[in-house]
Amino acid sequence: MELGIGLIGGLLAGAIIGFIIVQLFLKKGNQGKIDEMNAKADLVVKEARLTAKRMVDEAETKAEKIMSKAESKHESIKQKKIQEAKQRFSRLKSDFENEKAQHKVDLKDREVGVVKMENELKQKQDKFQEKVDVLENKKSEVENLEAETKAIRENLDKQMRIVAKKKEELDAANEKHIKALETVAKLSEAEAKEQLLEAVKGKAENDAMALIKNTIEQAKITANKDAKKIVIQTIQRMCAEYTIENTVSVFNLESDDLKGQIIGREGRNIRALEAATGAEIVVDDTPEAIVISSFDPIRREVCRLSLKRLVADGRIHPARIEEVVAKTRKQLEEQIVEIGERTVIELDIHGLDPYLVKMVGRMRFRSSYGQNLLKHSIETAHLCATMAAELGLSPKQAKLAKRAGLLHDIGKVSEEDTELSHAILGMQLCEKYKEHMVVCNAVGAHHDEIEMNNIISPIVQACDAISGARPGARREILESYLKRIGELEELAMAHEGVQKAFAMQAGRELRVIVESEKISDTYADDLSFMISQKIQDEMQYPGQIKVTVIREKRAVSFAR
Repeated sequence: MELGIGLIGGLLAGAIIGFIIVQLFLKKGNQGKIDEMNAKADLVVKEARLTAKRMVDEAETKAEKIMSKAESKHESIKQKKIQEAKQRFSRLKSDFENEKAQHKVDLKDREVGVVKMENELKQKQDKFQEKVDVLENKKSEVENLEAETKAIRENLDKQMRIVAKKKEELDAANEKHIKALETVAKLSEAEAKEQLLEAVKGKAENDAMALIKNTIEQAKITANKDAKKIVIQTIQRMCAEYTIENTVSVFNLESDDLKGQIIGREGRNIRALEAATGAEIVVDDTPEAIVISSFDPIRREVCRLSLKRLVADGRIHPARIEEVVAKTRKQLEEQIVEIGERTVIELDIHGLDPYLVKMVGRMRFRSSYGQNLLKHSIETAHLCATMAAELGLSPKQAKLAKRAGLLHDIGKVSEEDTELSHAILGMQLCEKYKEHMVVCNAVGAHHDEIEMNNIISPIVQACDAISGARPGARREILESYLKRIGELEELAMAHEGVQKAFAMQAGRELRVIVESEKISDTYADDLSFMISQKIQDEMQYPGQIKVTVIREKRAVSFAR
C-alpha cells in the first residue's frame, strides 16, 4: 500500500514539475507559442490526472494484491522495485530536460534569423528609396531640357525665316549691283569674271612662290639638324662599301695548298701572324687569295709584306713569323721615313721636325675618299705656293703657305687614339713640334673649326677644296664629271629667256645669264628658285650647287 501511494505521489510530483517547467519555458516564447503550449499543458495535465487516477486505481488494486503477497516475499524484492521506479523516474526526467534544452536552442536560432532578415529588408528599402529619389531628379531635369529645347527650336525657326528673308533681299541687291557694275565697267559678267580669275591666278602664283620661299627659309633654320640626319643615313647606307675598300687588302696566292700552310697545325701559324702584326687574316673559299683586314694601313702593309716573304721562303712557323714580322716592320718604318724625307726635299721645305717627316711618310699608306693622302697633300702644297705668288705675297709667306698645305691633313695619320677632329689634332701636333703660328692656324682652320687669323689660312682652305674637287680626284672619273656638267648647263638652258649658262667650280656653282627684255628682276628670283628645284629633282650630285641668275641691261647707241 505504501509503495502504491509513493508511486502515485511521484507521478503527481513529476506532472506538477513538468507543468511548472513548461509554464516557465512558454513564458519566454512569443504569445502564440505560449497559448499553444498552455493548451498542450492543459491536455497533458488532464491526461496526467486521468492517468494518475487510473494508475491510483490500478495501484490500489495491485497494492492489495502485492500487500497480500509481500508478506510472503523477501525484503530484497521490495527494494528492487523501489530502485527500478527511481531509475525510471530519473530517465523520464533527463529525457524531459534534454527536450526542453533543444527546444530553447531552436527558438533562439529562429529569433536571430528573424532579426537578420529584418535588417536586410530595411537596407533594401533604404536603397530603393535612394533610387526613387534619383529617378525623380532625372525626371525633373529631362522636363527642364525638353522645355529649353522647345524654346531653342522655336527661336531657331524664327531665325531661319529671318535669314531666308535676308538672303532674298541680298540676292536682289546683288543682281542690282551686278547690273550697275556692268553698266559702269561696260563689261559683261562673264568678261569681268574672266579678268578677275586672271588677276587672282597671278596673285595666287606670286603667293605660292612666296610661300615656298618662306618654307625654304624656315627649313634653313633646321637645316643643320636635317643635314646631320641625312649624313648619318648616308653613312649607314654607304659605310660598308668604303670600309671594305679602305680596311681590307687582298693577298694573292699561287695555289690553294698554301692556305693550309699559312693556317698551320690547329691554326697556330695564323694566330701567331695575327698576334705579331695586329691585323686579322681571313681565309675563306676565295680561290688563290686570302684577305687581310685592319683599320690601320701600316699594320695591313706589314702583314702583307711579311706574308709575301714567308710564302717566298716556304718556312712558316711561329718563331719564323715573329722574326720576319719584326724585320718587315723595321724596314717599313725606314721606308716611311725615306718617303717623308724625299717628299720634303722635293717640295723644298726645310727645318721640319723628324717626327713630322715620319708623319708625312705615313700619308703614303692613307687614302681619303679614294684619293691618296700624300698625293693630295703634295698637290695642295703646290697650289698654295702658286696662289700665294699670284696674290703677291712675299717669298717667306709663300713658303709658309706651301708648308701649311703639306701639313694640313697631318692629323689623319696621327698615332694617337683621340676623339678630336683631324684638323684640331694636326694643329696640336704642329704646335707640339714648334711649327710657325701661321702654319698651326692654317692647319686647324682649314675646316672652319677655329677662327682664321692670317692670310695663309684661307689660301690653304681654298687649295684643299680645289685638290679634292678637281675632276677625277675623288672617285669620279672624267667622263661622268663632264656628263654631269653638261646636264647641268642643259637644264638651265631649257628655261625660256636664258641666254647662257656656265657650270663653275667643278659643278658646284651654276651661273645663268638671262635676256633682260624677257626676264624681269622679280622673275629672275623665281627663275633661280625653279632651276635649283629642278636640279634637286632630276640630278644626282655631291654636296650642294649654287644657282646664280644674272640679268644685265645694256644700252647701246652709235654716234655717226
